Amino acid sequence: MGGVDDEEPALKRMKVSAKGLAALSNGSSTLETVGGFSSNSMARPLPSEVDEQVVGSKGVIKREEFVRIIAKALYSLGYRKSGERLEEESGIPLHSPGVNLFTQQVLDGNWDESVATLHKIGLADENVVRSASCLILEQKFFELLHGEKVMEALMTLREEITPLCSYSSRIRELSSCLVSPSPKQDIVKVRSRSKLLEELQKLLPPTVMIPEKRLEHLVEQALILQTETCPFHNSMDKMSLYSDHHCGKELIPSRTVQILETHDDEVWFVQFSHNGQYLASASNDQTAIIWEVGVNGLSVKHRLSGHQKPVSSVSWSPNDEELLTCGVEESIRRWDVSTGKCLQIYEKAGAALVSCTWFPSGKHILSGLSDKSICMWELDGKEVESWKGQKSLKISDLDITDDGKEILSICKPNTVLLFNKETNDERFIEETQTITSFSLSKDNKFLLVNLLNQEIHLWNIEGDPKLVGKYKGHRRSRFIIRSCFGGLKQAFIASGSEDSQVYIWHRSSDEPVEALPGHSGAVNCVSWNPANPHMLASASDDRTIRIWGLNNLNKKYQNGHSNGIHYCNGGT
Repeated sequence: MGGVDDEEPALKRMKVSAKGLAALSNGSSTLETVGGFSSNSMARPLPSEVDEQVVGSKGVIKREEFVRIIAKALYSLGYRKSGERLEEESGIPLHSPGVNLFTQQVLDGNWDESVATLHKIGLADENVVRSASCLILEQKFFELLHGEKVMEALMTLREEITPLCSYSSRIRELSSCLVSPSPKQDIVKVRSRSKLLEELQKLLPPTVMIPEKRLEHLVEQALILQTETCPFHNSMDKMSLYSDHHCGKELIPSRTVQILETHDDEVWFVQFSHNGQYLASASNDQTAIIWEVGVNGLSVKHRLSGHQKPVSSVSWSPNDEELLTCGVEESIRRWDVSTGKCLQIYEKAGAALVSCTWFPSGKHILSGLSDKSICMWELDGKEVESWKGQKSLKISDLDITDDGKEILSICKPNTVLLFNKETNDERFIEETQTITSFSLSKDNKFLLVNLLNQEIHLWNIEGDPKLVGKYKGHRRSRFIIRSCFGGLKQAFIASGSEDSQVYIWHRSSDEPVEALPGHSGAVNCVSWNPANPHMLASASDDRTIRIWGLNNLNKKYQNGHSNGIHYCNGGT
């Protein structure tokens, strides 16, 4: 336990005697000032001096902090000599002599001395001092116990840790290690001293000990902010530090690369499989089609016939091996994707089935019924459970969260119900306008709600639902129009429209970034390929499905499914 590699600067250059350490803190309650300037000094720098204390064109970066963070990064990267040279040349030490002494004492296992030094480095918060002291003394306790010095460990627990620790449960836990020590348990608890320093660093103010990888964290924050504010960011390409990030519209699927014309009537619904290798479509012609996504475009894999009424929606099983199709106030059918065979028909006497979805386990399905109830079925068609009351409407979307606990449905014309089937708790999203459809995000944190007044609302459904976004521009007056999340990290929203166009918004903007013409009838539904952010499908009353891709067909996209990429030259 004694030998621990020290990644901090060479402390021998700044060692201070414990006797002289008292001078490092002037007894004030403020934090120690590393650079030698008192935070409450009345002296004000001259204008010429101000420029020397900051860097950057905006004058918001303090030179001293900037230099210290760079020095920390150099040491973390292993460039010790460069870090030492920066400290020497700038005259700005990474840490104060007191902190350097404290660090060395911890690494050397000088526990009592390190606790004493901790009290002298100018920490204003006594709770921080107490918590840090407890961490140090616990390390001392476990190292003594690990070295089979049980009596010394007992004395440390009684006389040093117990007076400091306010949690009796923690004292009992430590005491149990003395009564029946487990060698394996002790080994786990005796962390390395460098790990102890990392824990202490999280407790101490950053002005005293700069957090690990602080520079990397700042740079990452800057890059993430640039991507989040970029209205067209839709690429997995690595970002460069050499220039500011900027994406153009060429990364948005805005060109028709294929037109699918197999359906004989209006196409009402489309949905890509979870792995992006298939697309399913539902039509007023009473059929559904499974399309296979290949490198040369989409092709028909199976045409599914059997419904006696138009097919209103489809739902992919969690493993994409089976598909549900729902007829308009009729029945639900379950199909084998590989063979196209109908495996099961779900019907209920006295009520029509109007919506469907899969349980995350893939072992049950859910359906909304015309009597406003929701029913849970086993795959063989046996009804398992039913939730009655106003749980769904006659025409209703239906979904369930990935943990299988919360069922989402439209229970009233202007209300979405989030029903916990385990606790029977109910949460509601209430709109002032009639809701026509909704779509749940992949991370289950957000819900898109389409409204009668030609608006799409974005709700955060973690905890109490909160309205966080509104989107306008598309047209809706008579039909059910569906929208979806999509693109890289689902940063975009796409929607159909009755003006024959597809509309795309970035989540952060209420104005469309693209309006895609091409269809000759209302666009009822859109689906963004979850495995390929550059592929979008739209279904229309013009009896066609359009596949949208990039204008730049040579653009590469990295993902594990080669047949989830389609860059064919389908003409419009």
